[in-house]
Amino acid sequence: MAGNDWINSYLEAILDVGPGLDDAKSSLLLRERGRFSPTRYFVEQVITGFDETDLHRSWVRAAATRSPQERNTRLENMCWRIWNLARQKKQHEGEETQRIAKRRLERDRGRREAIADMSEDLSEGEKGDIVSDISAHGDSNRGRLPRISSVDAMETWASFQKGKKLYIVLISLHGLIRGENMELGRDSDTGGQVKYVVELARALGSMPGVYRVDLLTRQVSSPEVDWSYGEPTEMLTPTNSESFMEEMGESSGSYIIRIPFGPKDKYIQKELLWPYIPEFVDGALNHIIQMSKVLGEQIGDGQPVWPVAIHGHYADAGDAAALLSGSLNVPMLFTGHSLGRDKLEQLLKQGRISRDEINTTYKIMRRIEAEELALDASEIVITSTRQEIEQQWRLYDGFDPILERKLRARIKRNVSCYGRFMPRMVNELELGRIWSVLADFIFHVSSQGKRIIPPGMEFHHIVPHDGDMDGEAEGNEDHPRSPDPPIWSEIMRFFTNPRKPMILALARPDPKKNITTLVEAFGKCRPLRELANLTLIMGNRDGIDEMSSTSASVLLSILKLIDKYDLYGQVAYPKHHKQSDVPDIYRLAAKTKGVFINPAFIEPFGLTLIEAAAYGLPIVATKNGGPVDIHRVLDNGLLVDPHDQQSIADALLKLVADKQLWAKCRQNGLKNIHLFSWPEHCKTYLTKIASCKPRHPQWQRTDDGTENSDTDSPGDSLRDIQDISLNLKFSLDGDKNEEENAGDGRSKLENAVLTWSKGFVRDTRKAGLSEKSDQNTGKFPTLRRRKHLFVIAVDCDTNTDTLETTGKILEAFEKERTEGSVGFIFSTSMSISEVHSFLVLGGLSPSDFDAFICNSGSDLYYSSLNLEDSPFVLDLYYHSHIEYRWGGEGLRKSLVRSVASINEKNSENERIIVENEQVLTEYCYAFKIQKPGMVPPVKELRKLMRIHALRCHVIYCQNGTKLNVIPIMASRSQALRYLYVRWRVDLSNVVVFVGESGDTDYEGLLGGVHKTVILKGVCANNQLHANRNYPLSDVVPSEGPNIIQVTEDCSNSDIRSSLENAGFLKG
Repeated sequence: MAGNDWINSYLEAILDVGPGLDDAKSSLLLRERGRFSPTRYFVEQVITGFDETDLHRSWVRAAATRSPQERNTRLENMCWRIWNLARQKKQHEGEETQRIAKRRLERDRGRREAIADMSEDLSEGEKGDIVSDISAHGDSNRGRLPRISSVDAMETWASFQKGKKLYIVLISLHGLIRGENMELGRDSDTGGQVKYVVELARALGSMPGVYRVDLLTRQVSSPEVDWSYGEPTEMLTPTNSESFMEEMGESSGSYIIRIPFGPKDKYIQKELLWPYIPEFVDGALNHIIQMSKVLGEQIGDGQPVWPVAIHGHYADAGDAAALLSGSLNVPMLFTGHSLGRDKLEQLLKQGRISRDEINTTYKIMRRIEAEELALDASEIVITSTRQEIEQQWRLYDGFDPILERKLRARIKRNVSCYGRFMPRMVNELELGRIWSVLADFIFHVSSQGKRIIPPGMEFHHIVPHDGDMDGEAEGNEDHPRSPDPPIWSEIMRFFTNPRKPMILALARPDPKKNITTLVEAFGKCRPLRELANLTLIMGNRDGIDEMSSTSASVLLSILKLIDKYDLYGQVAYPKHHKQSDVPDIYRLAAKTKGVFINPAFIEPFGLTLIEAAAYGLPIVATKNGGPVDIHRVLDNGLLVDPHDQQSIADALLKLVADKQLWAKCRQNGLKNIHLFSWPEHCKTYLTKIASCKPRHPQWQRTDDGTENSDTDSPGDSLRDIQDISLNLKFSLDGDKNEEENAGDGRSKLENAVLTWSKGFVRDTRKAGLSEKSDQNTGKFPTLRRRKHLFVIAVDCDTNTDTLETTGKILEAFEKERTEGSVGFIFSTSMSISEVHSFLVLGGLSPSDFDAFICNSGSDLYYSSLNLEDSPFVLDLYYHSHIEYRWGGEGLRKSLVRSVASINEKNSENERIIVENEQVLTEYCYAFKIQKPGMVPPVKELRKLMRIHALRCHVIYCQNGTKLNVIPIMASRSQALRYLYVRWRVDLSNVVVFVGESGDTDYEGLLGGVHKTVILKGVCANNQLHANRNYPLSDVVPSEGPNIIQVTEDCSNSDIRSSLENAGFLKG
């Protein structure tokens, strides 16, 4: 831990001050000294258990106090503080033990129930190794594939990619991202992830078969940061510029696209970005749609070119990628980089702050929910190490390696999994050379699943130094010696003897990086100090006082250790360096025959280790995390226990002193480093994408496989609505037209909707109706022609209250409704038959609305021209948009069993929850809740579904009297985005009316680029949100230009004036 050097002087003060004090003035601690060991107490309770930064500050003040009595009082107070911390720690540990035990029981029970639901005995295949297989088509091919050379593999792979023109979208939201002169270490958000995503985008854009890569991030136009972060677009220089220019198209290459969202003139940390993610999603959706159109004109024969995948980096981008993936119906990839549950576990183990305090500071529960959603939505999860799977991802409800193994075995044998889906993760580094794995995937495309791909680097420009400081050539007239990089002199000015081997550490001053232990190990080992120098590259700083408290504390501790062990002339710690200086720093260390060290307590991957190896540096690294896998591949150094100073010193001394070992490690690193190069990484990456089932908006595709233009296609016409509506009477009667015998009817319905969407005639009745409908409606649905769309999404307890609020809103904008400039959408948890009854009850006509979002967003209807026969038209293409991972009948059976289990627990033998067969649909399973107070909260139901590997969206509706279970990709907010993608409805011209609360999907309606009008006093008594994992403020901004509050008991004129005052409507 940082700052442990002050402990010794503190202990000495406690022991020394006692004899000089009167008994009356002596502290309680000193009076009990006979039965108390201060040294043991501090070692056990402070050094090993706490971040003592605050205590250190108190000790500094105490040490500066001249009065012995006052000094003793301060020390006594410190002792009581530590005692209290120890008590809190034990309490937290007890609570955490209980929580872990409960979680283990829940997962074991869920696994047993899932296996029982699948009702099939385990086969031998299901008893295999959790992560041993690399293909879903059979047993592992490891050991049976012939070794192939990189040249052969390159030719095979290039041939496989020939003719492809892929569009890939990457997302990384936080930090400051630009292509050149990255400010790595500027703050905790601008670190290794920034460099990784930029280099990944650059490398992918240079690969055969990839036409364009967009890296989406936040646009920051703030005086706090450089102007370049406010530029909307930045093209990344390709890695192989010459060959790239030959194949370059008009819009090809890699780009950083900055989307404006959140506070316009402020750079904020990642924990504060959560409420603004829906705004980013809407902005990103607009960019992707426009770019798909542009690419379609360039390379798609006029048809949109949709992204082949959307890849989210970190939890915030994972949340955004899941929403974008659902909006566009394209595959999603996810890389966590670091995980929230693991961070929560580590903070709770420290015992310093409670779970609630952790959540307040780090928004940790919001982050964890985003990661769970990313697991639900992702087709591929890219991780770097086995440790990430076994110790981090298995902490999540959505991933159980044992259940994953059983599901994978069933998929191999083509046996039903009853609607269950589990992330599949395979650590390719554990299976030998990456190219063997790649060859397997080239010739045997695997089924969907989650897989691990090791991060890559670019090495083509690296030329390792073979000389040393003494043996370097002087140069001549023909080949003059190039001048030393400026950073070399900046480092070497610290050293008395700059020609000694350099031990290099490159990390920001963070307690997790364990730099203080490295300095202490170096200081205590005299032979090591005599043989080597130590260089610490700890980001950039101006003054210590301007650093964050944590970073300043670490740096001060390092400076005190340098002074304590008299390391002046042996340790360098420059204040500034550029990102472009980092390669020169590695070269300097290699030139002195030095060693690179990463002593972090836990290192998720360890990109700097790969960089160091590329420059010919042997490594010493922590044995916890990614370095284990890197060392297994490179075999170029030693692993150490980061807590053991002696182990660190011995490993460094061994490599510095043993020149043969140093040379062997250097040679191994240079020989194997190509396995981590960006080209190799990208080939594996693209092959995994190719293994995903292609998905994209389906309304564009015709029977012959071609696609219709979204602007010219008669598929957008509503001329056939009257024919379609004749087949939709079941929507109103609630009997679903006897679905048991509705096979032919459903086929006719599907054909009718397909005919409408594609625009060719299959019904002779159309001939006499098209002219009239064309005159009345034009080519597009009415919502397409509206200037504004108002969405009524109030979730009142009764139909009477909902009708009253709906009537006020309709009356407030009667003028615009009559003119046709404003259209209305009704968004509800009700089924279409319930909506029809609701409209009849209120004396409303279906034609008063352009669309109906029903069943919490799982069904989408439009108003029909034929109001007499059937006033609603179902959008079947919306179902193709949301059906990803929908469990269907297998999910329904599991839900019925879960409901029966809940009912059995009721001691009064009354059914708490029952299936509502009258209103359930193919994509919404509905249940009546007869005793709302006796059902588990929605967060527990979501956890239960994930533990059972059932990917669905669980929603309590109508103040807890109804439960809807719909596809994971469906929601009322996502239905609005679908209207934008399908009909180009401008979301910035949409207004959503909601109450003070609502159904448990209420939060999704609040954020985004649309206006949200919150009607005070409406749905004010809803209790569904009382038991949340995180506050609503972590989801949507409490204030902002898009949030409009309307006073309680408002009239229709109040509602209208609220939009006029916001500048949305003219008075």
